[in-house]
Amino acid sequence: MALPLTVSVVPDPLEAQVIGVDVGGTGLKLARFRANGECLAEHFLPTPQPAAPGAVATAIVDAIEQLDPQRLAPWVGVGMPGPTDLAGRIARIAINLPGWDNVPLADWLESRLSRRVTLGNDGNCAVLGEQWQGAAQGLQDVVLLTLGTGVGGGVILGGKLFTGRQGAAAEPGLIGLNPDGPPCNSGNNGSLESFCSIGAVTRASGLDPAELSARAAAADPEALAAWASYGRLLGCGISSLVYAFTPERVLLGGGLSAAFPYFSAALLAEVERRVLFPSREGLVISRAALGNGAGRVGAARLALDRFGPGGYSATGGQG
Repeated sequence: MALPLTVSVVPDPLEAQVIGVDVGGTGLKLARFRANGECLAEHFLPTPQPAAPGAVATAIVDAIEQLDPQRLAPWVGVGMPGPTDLAGRIARIAINLPGWDNVPLADWLESRLSRRVTLGNDGNCAVLGEQWQGAAQGLQDVVLLTLGTGVGGGVILGGKLFTGRQGAAAEPGLIGLNPDGPPCNSGNNGSLESFCSIGAVTRASGLDPAELSARAAAADPEALAAWASYGRLLGCGISSLVYAFTPERVLLGGGLSAAFPYFSAALLAEVERRVLFPSREGLVISRAALGNGAGRVGAARLALDRFGPGGYSATGGQG
């Protein structure tokens, strides 16, 4: 039987394993990876409801012990639906989860798992995952949007994750589209999220996105018009992001990205109409490659970067 690993154990980098966790409003997605990105095992479970910090932490611990009973992975990365502190220790707020306010989640998990744990924003993790194993490989400047229960995202600039001065930069779903628009859980009004999330699609069309896509696939004109309206709104928000970051590529992930064939034409036309050519020259807008798995892939990458040989320690310093 394998001896238990403690947080002080540093494995052979060629044999290192790492766990990535993606915390969502409806589900917890976990996977165990080799250091080369090979997925060895995966696990999914519903997010506890209500998704209070203690309940979510307990669910993560139980799921990790099921995913890795032999304790082969000493490092864990956790993607959170909201900003974390720069050191990756504290979940500062989770807009679509109740009761999350400066929760020291990394400390909680480390004390119960005896593994090193680091946190990151789920959108940041998703774009890291795409950079490591997906559609952003080899690119220097990328914006990713996750279109789901909320609208999150992350930004790669100059080949590196952009998190800003306090670690909370790049919340693309919270940029404003209309000051008199629907309320957002962030306290904002008329944000990109309030127009382009799953709930927004359902409110606007009266149908859930899966049904709306099924009808669009059958050439239903009302469904096609609903997706075109969605594409124009999303294109408006993306246009602002293109002006801010002039990326090589904008990637769309999350559950709503599956409907990309139905809203892509309207989205691309809106970006072309709004953005001057020098700011969009060479721009590609496409679906992310890793789908809903990008967050856990990137969370694992974050843990490798922070804890692996030559990476960063939990306090943010080179270690």
